[in-house]
Amino acid sequence: MGYTDRAGQPGYTGGAGAVPHYPLGDLVYLDHAATAPMLPEAIAAMTEELAQLGNPSSLHNAGRRARRVVEESREQIAEAFGARPSELIFTSGGTEADNLALKGLFWARRDADPARRRILVNPAEHHAVLDSAQWLASHEGAEICLLPINGAGLLSAVALRAAIEAGPGPGTVALISVMWANNEVGTIQPVAELAAVAAEYGIPFHTDAVQAAAQVPVHFAASGADALTITGHKLGGPVGAGALLLARGILPVPVLHGGGQESDIRSGTLDAPAICAFAVAAQVVAKSRDAEAVRLAALRDDLIARVRAAVPDAILNGPPPGPERLPGNAHFSFPGCEGDALLMLLDARGIACSTGSACTAGVAQPSHVLLAMGADEARARSSLRFSFGSTSSRADSEVVGAVIGEVVERARRAART
Repeated sequence: MGYTDRAGQPGYTGGAGAVPHYPLGDLVYLDHAATAPMLPEAIAAMTEELAQLGNPSSLHNAGRRARRVVEESREQIAEAFGARPSELIFTSGGTEADNLALKGLFWARRDADPARRRILVNPAEHHAVLDSAQWLASHEGAEICLLPINGAGLLSAVALRAAIEAGPGPGTVALISVMWANNEVGTIQPVAELAAVAAEYGIPFHTDAVQAAAQVPVHFAASGADALTITGHKLGGPVGAGALLLARGILPVPVLHGGGQESDIRSGTLDAPAICAFAVAAQVVAKSRDAEAVRLAALRDDLIARVRAAVPDAILNGPPPGPERLPGNAHFSFPGCEGDALLMLLDARGIACSTGSACTAGVAQPSHVLLAMGADEARARSSLRFSFGSTSSRADSEVVGAVIGEVVERARRAART
């Protein structure tokens, strides 16, 4: 079944390489980094599985049928991200996977050697990583070492090596966590280079690939990472299904205890319908990712040009368009404005975007990502993130370009009063 977009143009039909567009009415949805609309194939798969019965841990026929769905899905997701099925641990999403990686690996490493208390972390990480590290510092005696990033949010292998060698030395590092792609400004880190440095010292390297998975090639084995986080709802699957990929021999201490599911690493009844839909979305994304990246980059660049034309002093945050930036990310600061005011003015015009991570929405605070990149507080408070995805079209950037100048001027007038 196909759809048409707002302009009446043919949209997604389910075929490989198609440009999907869903019936969102007049909404200009440019917040795919917060959550992506579910793909039709994922909706169909989840709907069909919801009508079935069986706990994947049960031994009767219904349970074995559900277990087959889970294990086939595990194989499909592992294939999509260059991992072995045995390396994939299902979780409820990215936040749980990050908590399991940070806390579980810290406990395992510290238990093996009490001197291992340092956690080296990118200061622009998602709060699921930063707050997990902070909790370990407050409750478990961890020492957080914030890694130095440049003005574009990039961490170099040289800087990582220096941080490992600093202070009491490599033997005190419990783990390293550096996200694959930043959720706010779209910075893509040189993960393979960073993981290689960590491997030289025998230090587990974790990367949160939640934002990267839908837009750039994410191959677990090739990356050299020891642990990698993904989630379904950022790539067209459902909310509530995610995974932590763990290389062979990497065994975190469990955060959840109970029935011993997922090799006793993550207890809890497995959500077969959500996992099935997650797998379907992962397979669709893996097949269309390269072509979609080209399409999204063109939309992003068009929006950047329109915003700069309408607001000449707008600042593009993060790396310039190119290989170090997510194809679907455009993040601006608008001097003299408050980001929340801009967001609400755009929302009143039917444009959905974000001031940063959706997980901190509603809390008036400057972007910790921009602050970590060296921006002042005024710039960090005046930012907006526009993120493209599967439902995006040129019409979306045209609408933003037509109103952004007026919206910024209104926000500036409000800030002066």
